[in-house]
Amino acid sequence: MIRPFVIACLTLLAAYGLAAGPAVAATKAGVETEFRQWLEGDLWPEARRAGVSRSVFDRAFDGVRLNWDLPDLAPPGFPRPEKRSQSQAEFRSPGAYFDEGRMQGLAATGRSLMQKHGSVLGRIESRYGVPAEIIIAIWGRESGFGRARIPHSAVEVLATKAFMSSRPELFRTEILVALQILQRGDVPASAMKSSWAGAMGQPQFLPSSYLKHAVDFDGDGKRDIWNSVPDSLASIASYLASSGWVRGRDWGFESVIPQGVTCALEGPDRARPIRDLTSMGIIRISGRPFPDHERGAPGMVLVPAGVYGPEFVVTPNFYVIKEYNNSDLYALFIGNLADRIAYGTGSFVTPWGNVGSMLRSDIAKLQTLLERQGYDVGGADGLPGYKTRRSIGEWQAKNGAQPTCFPTPSLLKGMR
Repeated sequence: MIRPFVIACLTLLAAYGLAAGPAVAATKAGVETEFRQWLEGDLWPEARRAGVSRSVFDRAFDGVRLNWDLPDLAPPGFPRPEKRSQSQAEFRSPGAYFDEGRMQGLAATGRSLMQKHGSVLGRIESRYGVPAEIIIAIWGRESGFGRARIPHSAVEVLATKAFMSSRPELFRTEILVALQILQRGDVPASAMKSSWAGAMGQPQFLPSSYLKHAVDFDGDGKRDIWNSVPDSLASIASYLASSGWVRGRDWGFESVIPQGVTCALEGPDRARPIRDLTSMGIIRISGRPFPDHERGAPGMVLVPAGVYGPEFVVTPNFYVIKEYNNSDLYALFIGNLADRIAYGTGSFVTPWGNVGSMLRSDIAKLQTLLERQGYDVGGADGLPGYKTRRSIGEWQAKNGAQPTCFPTPSLLKGMR
């Protein structure tokens, strides 16, 4: 006779799939069934509380299935993906980001389109204060001036990632916002196209950015960043203006930091009037003076490759561009492309040095060593941002070395 206690234990084990016998492997069909249950029992109640109607919800998910081809998925019941190791990821030279052929092609197309859309760009610049060339440069970088193929259903991508990605909470927020956009009627679900990461339309906005910054600039009553050039361009400007774009200021200037002035001046939190930087001997590489209206305004040193590449004095607008994509190199790409479009300039004068010889795991080790000595490196992630670069320079100066403000194998060896 089986005792009641044993029966209860076996029932509990079975309920959690732990009963005796071989484990049943998860299948894609089974996960699809779980997905439909999740949509109905989990996502729908929250969407309803957010003001989404049942009809809009049902139309959005009509025929939608999980997209198993997306990266960074963690399907329930399947083996968890191994955490990506940084040990084999080599940090590339920043110069690889600025392919000259690509830059020239984007600049030529950008100049043509800036003339074609000059009237609407003039009205956008008047309203938001963002220069036309910056808007055009971002448009070109994000979607090839609206010509890039954006193939995915945003609903499918966002729902898949909300259900079974490595960052489900981020995408859960975004799919709920996407449903609210559909509820507003700006776009039908069939036309809400995105990248594999869920970034939508010509400006490549996540739904939360769309809700905050998208603009109906052509006056048709819809904020159409998929098909309307005026709406797309104005939405980019709206994003930058809301992020703090300073009307009338440039983004930055390639410069020269003289011997004896440390590269560790870098960082937005170390801003000072540009005239103070010039008093230290920092000059524009062109030899021209900084514009009069910039001299009394705050500027910041930027050395993305330390002393091994171009050096810059940037304005707060540089960091506004970084709000669009949090990368120094992205912001430099946009700034340089905008200058090429507006002024016909070319690549940076100082070449990028070959500094891509360290593994990201080794850079992370160097960052950890600096953290242990009290330096704020911005996190030991293997990416040498400005906090890491200036911490390296400060450590070098403290230890009697000439600051270079960039990680190298010999520097790591000397710190151990």
